Amino acid sequence: MDYNQAFDTALNRLHTEGRYRTFIDIERRKGAYPKALWRKPDGSEKEIVVWCGNDYLGMGQHPVVLQAMHEALDATGAGSGGTRNISGTTVYHKRLEAELADLHGKEAALVFSSAYIANDATLSTLPVLIPGLVIVSDKLNHASMIEGIRRSGTEKHIFKHNDLDDLRRILTGLKGRPILVAFESVYSMDGDFGRIKEICDIADEFGALKYIDEVHAVGMYGPRGGGVAERDNLMDRIDIINGTLGKAYGVFGGYIAASAKLCDAVRSYAPGFIFSTSLPPVVAAGAAASVRHLKGDVELREKHQTSAKILKMRLKGLGLPIIDHGSHIVPVHVGDPVHCKMISDMLLEHFGIYVQPINFPTVPRGTERLRFTPSPVHDSAMIDDLVKAMDVLWQHCALNRAEVVA
Repeated sequence: MDYNQAFDTALNRLHTEGRYRTFIDIERRKGAYPKALWRKPDGSEKEIVVWCGNDYLGMGQHPVVLQAMHEALDATGAGSGGTRNISGTTVYHKRLEAELADLHGKEAALVFSSAYIANDATLSTLPVLIPGLVIVSDKLNHASMIEGIRRSGTEKHIFKHNDLDDLRRILTGLKGRPILVAFESVYSMDGDFGRIKEICDIADEFGALKYIDEVHAVGMYGPRGGGVAERDNLMDRIDIINGTLGKAYGVFGGYIAASAKLCDAVRSYAPGFIFSTSLPPVVAAGAAASVRHLKGDVELREKHQTSAKILKMRLKGLGLPIIDHGSHIVPVHVGDPVHCKMISDMLLEHFGIYVQPINFPTVPRGTERLRFTPSPVHDSAMIDDLVKAMDVLWQHCALNRAEVVA
């Protein structure tokens, strides 16, 4: 068999459909975010503005975070030395987990190498800990949740996105069995919110555990950045909270926060935790400093929300089809993979604006989009440049200017 031919066929299919993903060479510069340096294939360089980053609050450049990381690097060196079970647990990991447990009002927290691994490892392990557990999952849950549920091999049911009647219908058929309901607080592709209170109400009727992914909310919502569940005074109703340290907190890693017994059980049984090298102490130190700082920085969160509102208002003023559910995420509907990639390329080459196209399978075919993530460090001049560029390119590509609601 010609294995290379199989690879060529698969890659050519992506090129033909306009879905081939390209990674551009970006150099982030200390103190300059969201500006960065783009190194082109020909070796030349160009300054660009990053509009699709998940460093939502610019904490990856914050002096408090950098100082903590410098101190930990000088004190401990580079790596952690192993898995948490062997030699990879340090005072920095313990401090980080204590900060996270406090953030979410839980007894304990458990740090993983990423939020993806935290979701995958936890959801695949819970059915081992709870015999006969049935997992009921929102249709639009993140790939990491889907993969963890799949790998668990347990019985699963999918309810229509945010559809309370469908959730109740499924749970009614499972009455009397151990159940876990898994959903998100902010769905990153449309920027809509999960119906947390209503889902908790229904889950409680059937004695189900509640598992929420707050990856796109921690640091940004709630009085101390505990997420949408904190904002809505619902954290005590959630059994397991999943979050990330690589988005609003600007560093790296993921975690769960829950009861001490649940965290201990996952720690003791999850292969994704047991056999993974732990975060370097320098990373854990930076993440802990970021979490601690954002618990008190209400002004930064307010600036973030204001920036998102301004960008949405400006794009709506042009009649561009944005998807607006009130969150900080600003998706602009294109509806065609080729046009989506074309606009992305032209924004980068001609306007110095970097935003990646979002295509299938991340979103359904026909819903391709550009996903902008304004931050407190995107100033008014940057917003002006983006809005003007989008106006020009939308006209150039002869795309519709009818607003998409959902």
